[in-house]
Amino acid sequence: MSSRGGGGSRGGRRQEYGRGQSQSPGQSASSGGGRGRGGGRGRGRGGEGGVGAGRGRGVSGSPSPAFTQPPPTFSVPVTPPVSESPSSSSGPSHPSVSSGSSFNVGDLSLQMGQQLALEPKPRPATEPPPSSSKAVRVAPRPGYGTLGLKCTVRANHFLVQLADKDLHHYDVSISPEVTSKKLNRDIMTQLVEMYKESHLGRRTPAYDGMKSLYTAGALPFESKQFVVKLTENDGQTGSSSGSSSSRRERKFTVTIKLASKPDLYTLQQFLRSRHSDSPQDAIQALDVVLRAPPMQRQNCIVVGRSFFSKDIGSEGDLGGGVQYWMGYYQSLRPTQMGLSLNIDVSARSFYEPILVTEFIAKYFNWRSLSGTLSDQDRIKARRALRGIKVELTHREYARSYKIADISREPTRQITFTDDRGRRISVVQYFREKYNIGLRYTDLPALQVGTDAKPTYLPMEVCKIVRGQRYTKRLNERQVTALLRATCQRPRDRENNIRGVVRYNEFNRNSLLREFGVQVGEEPTSVKARVLPPPLLKYHETGREREVNPSMGQWNMINKKMVNGGRVDSWTCVNFSSSVDQRLQSDFCKQLVEMCRSKGMEFNPRPIVPMQSFRSGQIEMALTEIHNQAHNLQLLIIILPDVTGSYGKIKRICETELGIVSQCCQPRQVAKLNKQYMENVSLKINVKVGGRNTVLNDAIQRRIPNVSDRPTIIFGADVTHPQPGEDSSPSIAAVVASMDWPEVTKYRGLVSAQPHREEIIQDLYKTVQDSQRGIVHGGMIRELFRAFRMSTGRKPERIIFYRDGVSEGQFSQVLLHEMDAIRKTCSSLEEGYLPPVTFIVVQKRHHTRLFPLEHGSR
Repeated sequence: MSSRGGGGSRGGRRQEYGRGQSQSPGQSASSGGGRGRGGGRGRGRGGEGGVGAGRGRGVSGSPSPAFTQPPPTFSVPVTPPVSESPSSSSGPSHPSVSSGSSFNVGDLSLQMGQQLALEPKPRPATEPPPSSSKAVRVAPRPGYGTLGLKCTVRANHFLVQLADKDLHHYDVSISPEVTSKKLNRDIMTQLVEMYKESHLGRRTPAYDGMKSLYTAGALPFESKQFVVKLTENDGQTGSSSGSSSSRRERKFTVTIKLASKPDLYTLQQFLRSRHSDSPQDAIQALDVVLRAPPMQRQNCIVVGRSFFSKDIGSEGDLGGGVQYWMGYYQSLRPTQMGLSLNIDVSARSFYEPILVTEFIAKYFNWRSLSGTLSDQDRIKARRALRGIKVELTHREYARSYKIADISREPTRQITFTDDRGRRISVVQYFREKYNIGLRYTDLPALQVGTDAKPTYLPMEVCKIVRGQRYTKRLNERQVTALLRATCQRPRDRENNIRGVVRYNEFNRNSLLREFGVQVGEEPTSVKARVLPPPLLKYHETGREREVNPSMGQWNMINKKMVNGGRVDSWTCVNFSSSVDQRLQSDFCKQLVEMCRSKGMEFNPRPIVPMQSFRSGQIEMALTEIHNQAHNLQLLIIILPDVTGSYGKIKRICETELGIVSQCCQPRQVAKLNKQYMENVSLKINVKVGGRNTVLNDAIQRRIPNVSDRPTIIFGADVTHPQPGEDSSPSIAAVVASMDWPEVTKYRGLVSAQPHREEIIQDLYKTVQDSQRGIVHGGMIRELFRAFRMSTGRKPERIIFYRDGVSEGQFSQVLLHEMDAIRKTCSSLEEGYLPPVTFIVVQKRHHTRLFPLEHGSR
């Protein structure tokens, strides 16, 4: 390949990877501020022989976790159906592929089978399962590991055994339509009590609270309507303690219609690795059945797959009118050893069931409620209260309402027309009607009902209904309190999980017995390996040139950075009132000395004098410093005493001004602690383009599937807005390694994309230019070219770590993003198709491992 692009490219396509060949192989690229989140950080937690097994599902050449790839054994006796479709045949078959002259999404199945592996793998002893009905089949586990010390651990999975039952799925339609799952369940419970013997064939169904009903055998009809009369509390959720006039009877029409027959034989084939598609219909049916024991208990609050009740967990205060509840998570999972019930402890935040006036005092951290709310505080209170249910405390029976808004006027100024046609104030009405003298008349009232016909209720007679999830973002103090309260030692966590299994008494539940479901009472034991820690290499001039971490820990004592960065222009700005000018100067002086002692080249004098500003002047101060020093390499920032400014500072520095910043907590600055400065120096070195350490195996070129040929490692994720923000975009981030074979420096790119869009849109894109024609672009293309500029080599292998993808989106994300990778490669050079390993990293799972003997090392 010549330095000018050599040879002609067919069809006029430019071979951009043929340009700039004279680039020095040793030239490095700047880090660019991205942190390599995907770069081989998976912790080896697989079963026997987890070769490099992080918590990911690899498309090729990467092992699956112990709890996702089924083994070729299945202990559940299930009789196959009389007739079976070809797609579920247990005989040998091979994946079907499509071919074509030009690359498109339809070609991906072929490429997945032929080109995405890190290295060609020998054909397994057993034939692969039939091709998935989806366009992509996840690669089978290539083998088992051999490194490390063998051991056995316990997992919070409890094996599930099934009898041979004929599952039936029915659609449920309730009229008038009901959105409350609790009310739906009350209706279906009443229906079963009324019609089980006469119309349901004495079968007890399992109901998911919405549209699906499951039975262990056929009902004596395919479609039927039922009339259910339900007595409830005046259409509200509160409990009645008054006369019968507070209760009313509602009539519902329930239609039950046969939808499908979930096939346990297909589930058997999937668990034996003879079928590629996970039979979600059968797994969902069994999952609904296993949720019956907690759902049948009174006062059980359900949040997603988690259950909360006073009987199964503690409660505690988080501050601001919010409390945490401890509960448990439950999910049925297909695993290597068959079906298992995954149970883990869980914690969620809930509104504290207190008077609304008490909530306002706690929310704003006020000692008294005298005075009116400012416009700003009223908006905050509206956001916190809107949509939650409150119950009245001054009536004979409890009645609940949903808060629609809060009034603009204080309660004392609100008037309305009563039943006698009088114009009367809310304060006077409560005095005359209920003999209640309102105390907090300066506070706004709660508006319930519609805007056209609003009803106003004083805050002091409304109590927040218990069991309502707090979905707003917790502040830093609340997060700290939640982590402190829920942090458990492994022994305590395992005991709590065992307690949940005993409490639910799965094997004594009548519904589970009818469906032939049995749950093991002991956690599953799995084989594991303790992998040897990697040897870390440091600079030759240090007293310790390499270190072998012990228990995942090591320090920088007697060591120097393998590549120290250079800082010529820097300064410091202080936003803390507790840090004076002398302390600021002493801290920066000692921090610079620490950086130099660890191998960095650091100018001891700031380019502009150090300055201090008030915490309310952050944007002005940063802009002023940027104008004073245009070539500023590093800005050391001492944060304000009150938390909450970090995000704003980073946004201004990184996205608006282009300043590399290092933030420091004022309480740490005051300590002048050497260990803290050592840690900060490591962060600064990476930010200015240095490298702290490298793997010895990388230097020796002994990292499997990385060291043998130029390899680029990607990490990608999409961050979505928090609930309630319907207009904010989602942010996609992609980082890629910029050096080889060390693989220690990364460059990052970010891109905004449509709200809640999980597939990364800007991996590859084309633009039609009037002069140049089609112009290729995208984040992967930019990172490829940066890798070439940095190493002087084009990537000959791609490892792509993808975070944040749910199981239901595996195929969709894989198809589109692999398509983008391939199109990028094709746009750079004709015929350029390096092998790709696409690994989906799942960190939000609930599998927990415990030692056989707690306390044993």
